[in-house]
Amino acid sequence: MDPVEIRAPHTLQRPQATTNDGPVTHTISPIVTGTSVLAFKYKDGIMMAADCLGSYGSMARYRNERRLMPVGESTLVGMSGDISDYQHMKHTMENIMTQEYDMDDGQRMGTKSIYKCMSKIMYNRRCKADPLWNMYVVAGVDNGEKVLGYVDLLGTTYESSTIATGFGQHLAQPILRRRVEGREDEITEEEAVTIINDCMRVMFYRDARAFNKLTRGKITAQGVEITEPYSLETSWDFAESIVGYGA
Repeated sequence: MDPVEIRAPHTLQRPQATTNDGPVTHTISPIVTGTSVLAFKYKDGIMMAADCLGSYGSMARYRNERRLMPVGESTLVGMSGDISDYQHMKHTMENIMTQEYDMDDGQRMGTKSIYKCMSKIMYNRRCKADPLWNMYVVAGVDNGEKVLGYVDLLGTTYESSTIATGFGQHLAQPILRRRVEGREDEITEEEAVTIINDCMRVMFYRDARAFNKLTRGKITAQGVEITEPYSLETSWDFAESIVGYGA
């Protein structure tokens, strides 16, 4: 008589190992990255900008990356760092906003709630020793209040009237402090556009991973607007007066 094989339900069986199984790996360094995001408050809302370059190491590989994303009705998020981790966060926030919409309870997540949610996600991944290799700028208008905050891969957060990530913390932040801080309620939209274009132009000149093609967004009480990519006018004529240039 042939033996009878008795198999337990699939929920009790151990998963079969395959030849493709390997160790669990974590991101230890970013691959395709985006550089600085700049944002500041002005009279009518908040202005934000980021260039369109995705750098593969030191190669200017992808030149049409969009690193500003709207979240909800009145929040704009800008990203520096690893683009694949940014895509993961983007999908996560889209799922959260879809769940909020499906609740159909008349409530919507404001900027402060979105900022807190993203900071908890980043801190949770840091605690697992598997951080999302990004820095985010979260901006919006929440019940008439302008909110501008920062969160990084360690879950560190702070709010300010001017924020810059990456090399922008060294190159653009001094310009923003001089031209914006203390004047947030005086700066018109036209002046805000001039200031952020000037800062992005300095970034292009001084940051090897920056690009002169960028997208700009603004957040006001009317909602979020993001421009199509456009290029800044630049000139290297001034470099002739720099000692060592071209040597």
